[in-house]
Amino acid sequence: MSAESEEIPALFTPVTIYSLLACGAQFAAGYVLAQLWGKKCSGTDRLVLVWLFYDAIVHITLEGPFVYMSLTGTVATSDNIFAELWKEYGKADTRWLHSDPTIVSLELLTVVLDGWLALVLIYAIIKDKHYRHFVQITLCVCELYGGWMTFCPDWLAGSPSLNTGNWLYLWVYLVFFNGVWVVLPVLLLWQSWLALKKTHQSQSALAERKVQ
Repeated sequence: MSAESEEIPALFTPVTIYSLLACGAQFAAGYVLAQLWGKKCSGTDRLVLVWLFYDAIVHITLEGPFVYMSLTGTVATSDNIFAELWKEYGKADTRWLHSDPTIVSLELLTVVLDGWLALVLIYAIIKDKHYRHFVQITLCVCELYGGWMTFCPDWLAGSPSLNTGNWLYLWVYLVFFNGVWVVLPVLLLWQSWLALKKTHQSQSALAERKVQ
């Protein structure tokens, strides 16, 4: 048996399967919560709520434990179910294993600020609050900043921490799971742009009618 054929099955350990299932379960929880709490929202906003619930769940239940482990030790030296999940991701990006200061700083911001903003935005959408798009823009900019600062420093150094040697680590762990936090915030920024543009046009039209 060749070395290449031995490597492929080794990618899918029990922890790999559990990690992917955990991500699926988090998304399913976000979907269910969005349907329960977003009954009076439009179809588009219910889709936004699915993302926001998933976003908050990931920040709080997955990245929160990462921050704790990194502040009290490292993921590599920790021994619990959350450490095993992060050790699996650490196969693609080793910085998550050893309490890299940049990563931990960004995750502190993500857990505390982004997680809270996601919950506030959920409330604003469900209750149709006037500050919805202000919060939405703020959250999206924070998410995009986090993604940029997570990878740009490593790219400038020649990507020494990234393992792109196989499709699972490159396309699933690095591209897909991080790309989601780029594509969806960009789409939500576009939604906010259109909403603010519509509001401005309505106010301008109203002002013109008053002048006439």
